[in-house]
Amino acid sequence: MILPLAHENLRGRRWPWVTIGIIALNTVIFLFTNGPMEQQLARTGQIELHILLLSGLYPDTPMTPEASEIVQAYKLDHPEIYAQIEAANRTQFVDDWDAQIHSSDYSAADASTEMSQLCAELTDAQSNSIAWNYAFHSVHPFARTYITATFLHGGWLHLIFNMWFLWLAGTILEDLWGRVIYPIFYLAAGALAWAVQGAVFPHSLVPALGASGAIAGLMGAFLFRFPKTRIRLGWLLWIKMIKFYVPAYIILPIWLFLQILPGLFARAFGLEAGVAYWAHIGGFAFGALGAFLLQTTGVEHTADKAVEAKVTWTADPLIVHATDSLAVNMVDDAVFALRKLLAQDPDSLDGWDLMLKAQTRKQDVEGEKEALSALCRLHVMHGDLETAATEYESLKNFGGAELPRGVRLELCKYFESLERWETAVEEYEKLAQAYPTHRAGVSALVSAGRICLGHLYAHDRAEKFFKTAQASPAPHADLDSEIQDGLGKCAVSVAQPGQYGR
Repeated sequence: MILPLAHENLRGRRWPWVTIGIIALNTVIFLFTNGPMEQQLARTGQIELHILLLSGLYPDTPMTPEASEIVQAYKLDHPEIYAQIEAANRTQFVDDWDAQIHSSDYSAADASTEMSQLCAELTDAQSNSIAWNYAFHSVHPFARTYITATFLHGGWLHLIFNMWFLWLAGTILEDLWGRVIYPIFYLAAGALAWAVQGAVFPHSLVPALGASGAIAGLMGAFLFRFPKTRIRLGWLLWIKMIKFYVPAYIILPIWLFLQILPGLFARAFGLEAGVAYWAHIGGFAFGALGAFLLQTTGVEHTADKAVEAKVTWTADPLIVHATDSLAVNMVDDAVFALRKLLAQDPDSLDGWDLMLKAQTRKQDVEGEKEALSALCRLHVMHGDLETAATEYESLKNFGGAELPRGVRLELCKYFESLERWETAVEEYEKLAQAYPTHRAGVSALVSAGRICLGHLYAHDRAEKFFKTAQASPAPHADLDSEIQDGLGKCAVSVAQPGQYGR
């Protein structure tokens, strides 16, 4: 399972109170509605099933318009199944009630009485049903449900995943559009998503609910406005989480494709899935188009300036200048401003982060390497080793660059803590090669030998590292006992079956 964990633009200019409010509202509504809604859906579903079974066997039995609507919708969406229901000689029954209406002593008068009772029960169940009144029903949509359905959820996982995606996509858009345009956009995306779902499955009896259509709209807007933003993903592999970055312009189209494929399959075969794929597709398309219109009409720019005027803190003027320059693609101007800023404050994380974006836009490889090196150093300084390691991997893709000894050592320890043994050995070896006459180089060789011996079972490699450490001209008296111990183990060790290295 691959899950989004974060993205590099999560830091905003002020707290995303609208997004927090939407998450809180969804959670409170879920706590009050989930239990009753499950019970109500079970009751309503049983009544609807009995109406369908009775109408199939006694098609001329009078029924209310609501019941007739359910029967007609089901016949249109599932004609083959309804044909089986209509078969008078059926020998397999859904339940005891179904068997009873097929008994020889059951008459048309009994069917009429039973249908009247079922219709009354349906009316009562629908009038008191949260799902019927506030979820979206394609077969009979109420105007309010285009909004209210977005605030209902069918289970804890449904709620948690939706709210997490909302946080990731919504906070940056709220920061960009402000606290008026953003919630209007969110609600409009949700409403249009349900409209698309209803258009594709116009006779559906299944109540559709959840915030995923509206959130898909935010994802579409995110892709249009921030296509190069790197999204940190986590690949859950057994009990380990492998983390990596993927640009939005790659991962979000893949997500959309994974909605379109089953959506087309469901539409082609007239099958409704447990996931409202067409609501996702409609919401995503609306989001991308809506973001395009907000930008091109200048509404977004006006909103962004209004947010800037209201924030309680002010960014460095050079940061603001560089950000504005990048927004209009004046990359050289942005780089000039950032050079001036970093000359004054070499440890500005925001400055180097913007510099990396500018150099990437400029396709200046040396500039990107410089920015990545600085970001590695600063993230290690701030204790964010996970991000530092990610930046270091990117730096290696450009051919690498010089890093301070302490930064290299912390990265080595981090890879070792993740049990990425081969990577840790490789980095310890590089550290030793970079500082052959320094004690840190000897210590790195000893660490590499220890990992090869204890985890990779590569005692030949371990012996090489320990002997190189032993012969180093750098002072290392405090490491001698560990070196001798390692060499002793190498002399008597035997490669273990099923392992590699010898």
